[in-house]
Amino acid sequence: MTTVATDYETVIGLEVHVQLDTNSKMFCSCSSDYSGAEPNTHVCPVCMGMPGMLPVINEQAIRYIVTAGLALNCEIAEFSKFDRKNYLYPDLVKGYQISQFDLPLCVGGWMDIEVEGEERRIQLTRIHMEEDTARLLHRTDGRTGEGYSLVDLNRSGTPLMEIVSEPDIRSPEEARAYLVAIRRLLRYTGVSKANMEEGQMRCDANISLRPRGTEKLGTRSEVKNMNSFRAVFDALKFEEIRQAEVLNSGGRVVQETRGWVEERQVTVSQRSKEEAEDYRYFPDPDLPPLTLSREYVEELRASLPELPARRYDRYRELGLSEFEATTLADARDRSDYTDALAEAIGGDAKRAAKLATNWVLGEVGRWCNEHARDVADFPIEPEALAKLVQTAEEGNITGTVAKQVFEAIIETGKSADEVIDEQGLAQIDGADELTGIVREVIAQNVKAVADYRAGKDTAIKFLIGQVMRATKGRANPQTVGELIAAELDEND
Repeated sequence: MTTVATDYETVIGLEVHVQLDTNSKMFCSCSSDYSGAEPNTHVCPVCMGMPGMLPVINEQAIRYIVTAGLALNCEIAEFSKFDRKNYLYPDLVKGYQISQFDLPLCVGGWMDIEVEGEERRIQLTRIHMEEDTARLLHRTDGRTGEGYSLVDLNRSGTPLMEIVSEPDIRSPEEARAYLVAIRRLLRYTGVSKANMEEGQMRCDANISLRPRGTEKLGTRSEVKNMNSFRAVFDALKFEEIRQAEVLNSGGRVVQETRGWVEERQVTVSQRSKEEAEDYRYFPDPDLPPLTLSREYVEELRASLPELPARRYDRYRELGLSEFEATTLADARDRSDYTDALAEAIGGDAKRAAKLATNWVLGEVGRWCNEHARDVADFPIEPEALAKLVQTAEEGNITGTVAKQVFEAIIETGKSADEVIDEQGLAQIDGADELTGIVREVIAQNVKAVADYRAGKDTAIKFLIGQVMRATKGRANPQTVGELIAAELDEND
């Protein structure tokens, strides 16, 4: 039986549409934060497409696109212009979309990905600006059962960035890895929150098959309506099989746009695929071309944060495990907090990095999981947590007590020293204070004593635990162990 894996090579190119995290829309001052708003309340004559209204370029949106282009290794165009992409659809009230055609803001670039231990570089074609369309809300009349659609213009005119890849992706797994890497980079640079489930990042996929070993591209289908990484993966898997079956039966794959139907886990034909000439692009007469100086571009380049790949390498150089380095570098807020905590701890860089990582992936991560929050929302400043970490490392409190103090700091907002002093949590290390407690524990646990004398090493751990329990975790475990052994050996 013919299979995709052995007989065909999958060729995928992705078009990623990203809503930019600006306060206002692309060409007017309407708020771009329309989440939860009543339909058609974030609108004005410009984004409603009223005749005679003139658009004004959102400077922040341009900065974000250039920032993303720099992070993705693109060449930034010194001269760029806006074009009208003409088509008729109910969600496009002007009858055209302001976009870019032959002179985009960013050209070329690449994104490195890793799938199953193999690294690959996905080349980019371009990154350009466009405006978002309105939303169509499909309804059914309860009385007649007939379907109808409503138009909500709140989204119309929201600034979008389109990232277009070359057809370099060779599997649905690579497509998913590419999208995850793109989202991480967008979040790192602050360009977009890039939540696919909320429509802030959307993806169209062009997929074709060709006989393995050949260079000529096959006829492609464009797949739309995918609102999650899982949906992209599943839709592309389905298309691989569907196109292989068409080719194996002697048929011909039709160039068309297909939609992913989540409920049925299939793609369905929507319309024939348009080419660029179908859109009748021409320069927008209401918008001036953009000229970006080298100084402007270099200013944005200098403002880029340390990006995920470099952070991962740095963490590995500091001695962190692959898991630790990957987990930290995956989220900028987590990584930033760890770096600030390590700096506040001070001393040897590797030791500080390890301590900071242990706390961020441990107690801080636990708090975030329990409260469904990000590290950016964690209420303790790195400097305050560093004081607790240092106090525990110096042996002034035990690890158990450190966790107790951690909770108290969050609840009260007090410093570690204040909590320790007020609650009397300083570590008990003196033999004078501990000997009486040790003897009492020994007297109360006859069986454990007998087990110890019978050679069972675990017995002493049990006795140490009982002393720790009696002191509410304040006793120095090492001192306790030495005292217990001395008492038992002396009375043996």
